[in-house]
Amino acid sequence: MDLLDIARWQFGITTVYHFLMVPLTIGLAILVAGMQTAWYRTGNERYLKMTKFWGKLMMVNFAMGVVTGIVQEFQFGMAWSEYSRFVGDVFGAPLAMEGIVAFFVESVFLGLWIFGWDRLSKRVHLACAWAFSLATVASAYFILAANSWMQHPVGVEMVDGQPRLSSIWAVLTNSTLLAAFPHTIFGCFAVAGTFVLGIAAWKVWKRDRAGVPHDEDRRVWHKSMRVGAWVAVVAFAGLAVSGDVQGKLMFSQQPMKMASAEALCHTEQPASFSVFAYGDVSQPDCEDVKSLTVPFLLSYLAHGDFSTEVKGVQQLQREYEQQYGTNYPDDPRLGELAGEPIDYRPNLPVTYWGFRFMIGFGAVSALAAVAVLWFTRKGRFPTGRWWGPLALASIATPFLANVFGWVFTEMGRQPFVVVPNPNPSGVDGVRMYTARAVSSGVAPGEMLTSLIALTSVYAVLLVVEVFLMVRYARGGFEAVMPPKHSDDGGDDSDSDESDVLSFAY
Repeated sequence: MDLLDIARWQFGITTVYHFLMVPLTIGLAILVAGMQTAWYRTGNERYLKMTKFWGKLMMVNFAMGVVTGIVQEFQFGMAWSEYSRFVGDVFGAPLAMEGIVAFFVESVFLGLWIFGWDRLSKRVHLACAWAFSLATVASAYFILAANSWMQHPVGVEMVDGQPRLSSIWAVLTNSTLLAAFPHTIFGCFAVAGTFVLGIAAWKVWKRDRAGVPHDEDRRVWHKSMRVGAWVAVVAFAGLAVSGDVQGKLMFSQQPMKMASAEALCHTEQPASFSVFAYGDVSQPDCEDVKSLTVPFLLSYLAHGDFSTEVKGVQQLQREYEQQYGTNYPDDPRLGELAGEPIDYRPNLPVTYWGFRFMIGFGAVSALAAVAVLWFTRKGRFPTGRWWGPLALASIATPFLANVFGWVFTEMGRQPFVVVPNPNPSGVDGVRMYTARAVSSGVAPGEMLTSLIALTSVYAVLLVVEVFLMVRYARGGFEAVMPPKHSDDGGDDSDSDESDVLSFAY
């Protein structure tokens, strides 16, 4: 592999790993704040148990997310310095906003929440929970603002070949951002809801299979399971609606990405949606590809009607060549690609199957949530031998849907790292090839060493995260609730040992 390939693998691996933590942290933080609100308003101990148990798992995930996220910042300077020089004037503002929110508001109020049990008033402590949970959402907004600018650059003017920020408001109200943000947040709730559903369902199944009498803890697990299932169902409905909006926008802004997602090599009017294809989708003519299709559906997904033309990959390749050139610039910083013909098609198998795996795993997760709601109504729960394992397995499905969605979004814009937004809708000339973005002063061997080192460290961190999650999930409510004090005059002081959530810090 050359330097560019190694750099892309490194960023892809570390980013996918980090993105496993982010949706769970955002979604679970909001759910925990909601559970604590229910306890504050009702005084019912079951909501306190839910708050402390799911809060402990959230903190484990939050800590791992912070550790893995720091590496992302380093890579911009180490592996992608040319990219950082190009986008730095634009990215400085949203990333600074994210840094202030993430490392100040989140950290401060999460710390107050962890150590504030029995020290702060219930109202102030609850306010801390909402402060850090909403800060995670704001943090995501600013990060998506930066990413959306890469997909659809706005709010800049070109000065000496470099984009200069002219309107932060335009960057923060980018149409791509306004479509991506709700889709991402719904994805976070889908992950968190399924996570709560899966663990709680496992707990209920284990107790019922073991013949444990139905006590208060069992009712709390059942309540958690139902809450998680409802959150997941609503989230998947939101994903369907927001995904449709985002898809129509992508057809307008990045038609090559969406044509590749359908392996639509030839222009069609009306266009059919490919449910499943077999054959070699990597070939530009798609002559060997056979698809199971839904007639007219792709035209609707692209433009909101059933008759509009949808351009294919071959036609778009010709149009891109007319707009942006047939060959890469003869720039030695482009390495082996300098002066070579440009293939504006992204990796068709990755975009085609990534798009379908995203939808497929999301659909499976949604069906699992609906099934749980149906089979667990009125306090019941099936005791079949496969219910528990299937409940745990369902946890992976929204994570996989998120990962494949991210891979599709980022791989689909190749060969650009900053996708052009030409006149009249944008500023002409704001674009950057991925091959031009990689650091020119780093040797392939150095990049490969960092790739191996980071991947190895992240593999260890994955083992640690899974171990901690399993350990504290097995502990149940007994591991997070203060011990019950006897009435015979034992030590009843509210010591630090009773503040069980302080374990992590």
